[in-house]
Amino acid sequence: MNKNIIYIGVALIVGLLGGYLIFGGGSADTATNKVKDDHNHSEEIASGQMWTCSMHPQIMQPEPGDCPICGMDLIPAETGADGLLADQFKMTENAMALANIQTTVVGSGAIEAGTLKLSGKIRENEESNAVQVTYFAGRIERLYVNSTGERVGKGQRLATIYSPELVSAQQELLTAASLKESQPELYSAVRNKLKLWKLSEKQINSIEQAGKVQEYFPVYATVSGTVTHKMVEEGDYVKLGQPLYKIANLNTVWAEFDAYENQIASLKEGQSIKIVTNAYPNQEFNAKISFIDPLLNSATRTIVVRAVLNNRKDKFKPGMFVEGKVEGTEMQMNEAINVPASAVMWTGERSVVYVKTNPNEPVFEMRDVLLGNASGDTYTIIEGLQNGDEIVTNGTFTVDAAAQLQGKKSMMNAEGGKTMTGHEGHLGMQNDGSGDKMNNTSHSEMNKRIEVASKFQNQLKRVFEDYILLKDALVNDNATEAQTAAKKIGQNLAKVDMKLLTNEEAHNHWMTIQKELKNSANAIENNSDIATQRGHFKHLSAHITSGIKLFGVNQKVYRDFCPMADNNKGAFWLSLEEEIRNPYYGEAMLKCGEVRETIE
Repeated sequence: MNKNIIYIGVALIVGLLGGYLIFGGGSADTATNKVKDDHNHSEEIASGQMWTCSMHPQIMQPEPGDCPICGMDLIPAETGADGLLADQFKMTENAMALANIQTTVVGSGAIEAGTLKLSGKIRENEESNAVQVTYFAGRIERLYVNSTGERVGKGQRLATIYSPELVSAQQELLTAASLKESQPELYSAVRNKLKLWKLSEKQINSIEQAGKVQEYFPVYATVSGTVTHKMVEEGDYVKLGQPLYKIANLNTVWAEFDAYENQIASLKEGQSIKIVTNAYPNQEFNAKISFIDPLLNSATRTIVVRAVLNNRKDKFKPGMFVEGKVEGTEMQMNEAINVPASAVMWTGERSVVYVKTNPNEPVFEMRDVLLGNASGDTYTIIEGLQNGDEIVTNGTFTVDAAAQLQGKKSMMNAEGGKTMTGHEGHLGMQNDGSGDKMNNTSHSEMNKRIEVASKFQNQLKRVFEDYILLKDALVNDNATEAQTAAKKIGQNLAKVDMKLLTNEEAHNHWMTIQKELKNSANAIENNSDIATQRGHFKHLSAHITSGIKLFGVNQKVYRDFCPMADNNKGAFWLSLEEEIRNPYYGEAMLKCGEVRETIE
């Protein structure tokens, strides 16, 4: 019996031990797996993995999902860009090689006297110009100089005029001559009257001696020179003092050059300048600067520098292009940083360069700089760079395009943020190994037309028609109508069917254009201040121009430009009429501007 109890006890112990090994061991494995899962999840959270869209790299989400723009699945974002400052961006080595991007380390050095080159034109010497007028009214019976470019000498007959006033004056002379013994004052007054009409003593005496009236009188040149404008025709009736010809004395001419603001300090009156023309490329003509315009042209940011040239051999023709070289120009500072001209991007009011911030990686940022004088192919940097900075000296525009694509500060966008750049995510971006492909959908190629469905063109045309209504409202200084037109733009923009764009390039372009048009239209619709509306209208015009150039609207469109808009930065707009009607100033300067381009 005791043995049975022992056997039962042993069996019980074995059973308990087996159960523990089967169930307890499994629980241990489960616990272990749970710990591992928690550890892996913690690692995933700790890694801070971000998700992006391969077509829209500006989209960054903390978890996978769909792109809010195009609906594509998000992919893991590259981790190599982590740690960059807000204004920095990175390009791939392959993209840099394809664009032949080169950098140079800059440093300061003594500025030696150099040669300043200026471009200009030959102009008539206004001090030697004259206008040949008629000194009595009448009808032109004959012209003896019938074309511009003819040379005339002082005293040469230019025309013959029939003048009823002169006929009457001659009759008065003959009458007064018969009474000169008794009324000498009358006789003298009549002769003086004829002299005021530029009749010589010889002509007056001839009339008096002949005793009969002359019906036709010649007009003689009062100066020598070249006829530059013929202002009348035979048979014309002319008034007293009316111009007949413009005559230029080309024995001396002006060479006028444009000098930029940063070159003014190197120029002064009396300075020697060597002038070269395309007509005589191997010959230099020496002159001295005789005039420096005290007023700056706000549109071109230049002043006029003038030199007088002797032209007795008729070598210089007004309108000829010339180049001036001013030697011995010196900076006012002993040392400065010099950079190649290819490194500087100039936008009118701003000058920028791109600095490589990491010597071991292709990381860049835009830097605003203050330019000094230009000397040859180099600029002096007064402010913005330091010794040892590494800057882009070749392929600068490609780097700028990459900055725009990544929403960083760029030449055209000083504040950063996404600009209208078309299909973003290729140029210099590291998207799933696609960095070796150049961006084939950049808006820089805006002149090429993409074939799209006519239905899409018609939908775009309705948006453009609303744009014209908006433009006309701004022309009429009507902020309320502008808001209404902007609202229509948004409504018709929503009706444009993107699915009609089967071409990937067209699709990518339109997504960017549509977004910018919508933002600008909404801003105008929600703002009643016409000055603010006009600011958004400039942005709107830029993007609708891109759309029309790319896709077309099957009609002729004029692209107009006002140099004074946006604080003299200039602004474009589109119109269906060739006549200028300025939406940026309205009635204040309705005709300010010019047609820069015709889009068919």
